Amino acid sequence: MKTLVFAISLTVTVAAASSFDVTVSGKGQAMILIPGLSSSGDVWKETVARYQSHFECHVLTLAGFAGVPPLEGPFLGRVRDDLAAYIKEKNLVKPVIVGHSLGGFLALDFASKYPDVPGKVVIVDAYPFLPAVWSPNITAAEAAGYAKNVRNSMGSQTQQQYEEYVKSGASTKMMVGNDQQLATVVEWGLKSDRKAVMEALAEMMTVDLRDNIAAIKCPTLVLGSWIGYKQYTDHDKTLASLRTQYAKLKGVQIELTDRGHHFMMWDDADWMYAQMDRFLGQ
Repeated sequence: MKTLVFAISLTVTVAAASSFDVTVSGKGQAMILIPGLSSSGDVWKETVARYQSHFECHVLTLAGFAGVPPLEGPFLGRVRDDLAAYIKEKNLVKPVIVGHSLGGFLALDFASKYPDVPGKVVIVDAYPFLPAVWSPNITAAEAAGYAKNVRNSMGSQTQQQYEEYVKSGASTKMMVGNDQQLATVVEWGLKSDRKAVMEALAEMMTVDLRDNIAAIKCPTLVLGSWIGYKQYTDHDKTLASLRTQYAKLKGVQIELTDRGHHFMMWDDADWMYAQMDRFLGQ
């Protein structure tokens, strides 16, 4: 009980680089946790509760998502570089970088550009090049077309239409295990800026990190899921896709849950923690 009180007493919210807000809690080696598209840093609440007695947890919420004010212009590269500045400013030594979905993509981009900074990287259900998940032989021009379609589709929506789409759960039901989890994701989506979501998604669709990740030096753990998308794939196909996309990342460890959905930190947390504990040496 004393440990828990001590950890809570250290929890503060600070104004970090302008492309994200960050909440810090715990003690020990730094662990930076990055949520996915439209998500609040609260997606890591239970993960922080587990690890804050051994790690100082820096939990990000990105600009434009879940109530954080949005930014203008290209976004993902700015988050990556602002994170490097934040780590330097706070004198964080070899932090563990944990990223979910879009946050996992950012973690890969960060570790590729700043290979000497992270100590370890944990990727939770993310790929170096999203369009290749459903179109393995996609060209750069075709990927740009996907991004254009995202901008055209979301950009033509009124705010009311966007909110109705978010409430429908059309793009998120398959990512969670129950209605309560879906309600949380919908709540964050309604608090997110439509343009920020659109631009971040479109940017991610046009950036291919499959070659870049060869520059990553630190141990990397990739945790994948497939059950939420079982109408499109299965265990073996998903594992093959992950191995193909991460082929140039030397020494990468890939594990696949057969139970957890995209938000596996909620519906297969014990499995996720077991993989992380082993990887982090807990």
